[in-house]
Amino acid sequence: MARTPGGPADVLRQIPMILAKDLLIEWRARSRAFALACFALTLLLLFSFAVGADAATLRAHAGAYLWMSVLLSSTLLLAQSLQHEVEGGALDTLTLAPVSPAALFYGKALANAAQLVLLTAVALPPVIALFDAPVKEPLGLLVLVSVLGCAGVAAPGTLYAALTARLASKQLLLPLLLFPLIVPCLLASVKATSLLMSGDPMGQVGSWLGLLLAFDVLYWSLCGLLFGRVIAA
Repeated sequence: MARTPGGPADVLRQIPMILAKDLLIEWRARSRAFALACFALTLLLLFSFAVGADAATLRAHAGAYLWMSVLLSSTLLLAQSLQHEVEGGALDTLTLAPVSPAALFYGKALANAAQLVLLTAVALPPVIALFDAPVKEPLGLLVLVSVLGCAGVAAPGTLYAALTARLASKQLLLPLLLFPLIVPCLLASVKATSLLMSGDPMGQVGSWLGLLLAFDVLYWSLCGLLFGRVIAA
């Protein structure tokens, strides 16, 4: 029996190629990643100056400041995720080529998620230093929260980046569409990170991790199904 184009085997084969392409583009334009990291660190400094010398407040909200800096920086990263394809007309070519829309989405979403995880890793040491908020629980749990939280931002962010890619006001529309959708994921990420930094005597982190995982499964499933219609519009 002939294999159906765009079947699961083709999607799994195409995802690593698209992921590698996007990561290679970002590596060649790594000065942009450096600027993004500087923007995130500047936001952390602004948060610390806004609160002032209240060490207890800074420590209590360190997790929120971390995720706010990642969230605000993510809009710049996500807006660029399809910039090369749109400017060069490659997005229309990809829709005509034998490339599955699902593979295109998952490849790009994984690349965006990887960059957000790296941004979180860069922002974490300044958070610990500026807000005097050492991680009291196992570091592996914080890595897991970071991966799940960044994945929860990357999937709908990639979908909305494709939706707004051809619009002149994409820098404004992307956060307006994205932020309301990811509030539950962001809330779970902030609560889990705060518990890992302040201590979790009641064992609540597991519940927030379960909520994060549930939203990730929902986001990655629905956005993968809708991506083909978005880029074809």
